[in-house]
Amino acid sequence: MSFRAAIGVSQNPDSLEAGEIAARMALEQAGRAPIVFGWLMVSHIHSIGEVLAGVSAVLGNVPLVGVSTSAELTANGRSRRSVVLAVLAGGEIQARAGWWGGYTEDARLSVEQMLRSLQLDAENSDILLLAADGVSGNIQELRRALGHLQCEMTGCLAGGELWRGRTYQIGGRQSGSGGLGAAVLSGDIVIGQGAAHGWQPVGVVSRITGVKNHWLRSLDDQPVSEIYARLFGKPARAWVHPPLSELVRLYPLGLQESEGMVLHSPLRMEADGSLRMNSELPAEGIVELMVGSPDNCRQAAQQAARQAKEALGPTVPRLALVLVDEAWRALLELEPRAEVEAIQEVIGVDTPIIGGYTFGQITRPKMGNGLQILNQHILVVLFGVRSVEVGGVVA
Repeated sequence: MSFRAAIGVSQNPDSLEAGEIAARMALEQAGRAPIVFGWLMVSHIHSIGEVLAGVSAVLGNVPLVGVSTSAELTANGRSRRSVVLAVLAGGEIQARAGWWGGYTEDARLSVEQMLRSLQLDAENSDILLLAADGVSGNIQELRRALGHLQCEMTGCLAGGELWRGRTYQIGGRQSGSGGLGAAVLSGDIVIGQGAAHGWQPVGVVSRITGVKNHWLRSLDDQPVSEIYARLFGKPARAWVHPPLSELVRLYPLGLQESEGMVLHSPLRMEADGSLRMNSELPAEGIVELMVGSPDNCRQAAQQAARQAKEALGPTVPRLALVLVDEAWRALLELEPRAEVEAIQEVIGVDTPIIGGYTFGQITRPKMGNGLQILNQHILVVLFGVRSVEVGGVVA
């Protein structure tokens, strides 16, 4: 028996009830098939612990993974203040999940604990789903600690509102901030992944002249706020206060690295005029200012969906997980269905969709490739039934 996916949604303001309603809706859609796994996208306004309690009250010990987000996505487009749950039901699928605190203090230790608990080793060929803290934590350490694995990996850095200073993750029946959630899927299930972005260089080139950990202190020996003031016509003091302090994510920096142009996203402009970055920049180098457009983002969404569909192979997609960079939410504020419609043009309108906005996207699209932690991208993950070849025919 092949698996199916079902979606539950609730905009109930009570967190516990919202979790219960979303779980009951998904359970009803799944019919009599047993639920084997669930992915949650939870609005940052909710108590993620109460949402988890509500879902668990309905689904029991079903392994779950999830993250907080500033807005949620389904096949109907964007919603806010909601809880969205996607479940996989039936089929020969096994899942196990957990959550490990302390990721922001010691990423390597959290990953080691995860690998031991989920029984992952270098030869494992299962699917690893990751939900990491989106504001703090050593991204490079996460990449290094997982680099030896042979399994496919996908996931995100949790999202939410930056003024809260925290993002939240779910794993198993635990949740919290500053942690690492993860799940392993095995059995008759495969995924196809695709990622793209809609940002282009605008010809503004600067030299990195001051970096400390995640903070970019200066470009061309000037505070970054002064550079942005000169480029965009707003005074430097305006860039250190909302809304401009958070809208800086619309203007990432491109750095030429061995794998090509890599985008590095700001989280916010600090009071001292420095940029708090999603990931550490090198102590020296040349960066280019990047600017996005709605048209380019729509094309990027289609490109990512095509890549995912091609990677999935001949099987029909049963579920689409869509993890979109937070910058897209602001750029497409007046087009709340833009990403979903672009993806549906490629995969059709019948595939259930769950997604939301994140502070980073995690992907390892092909076996043998290193783990990538992206900024500004849309990541489309399609789930399908593992095809079996019988007598030269794919069944």
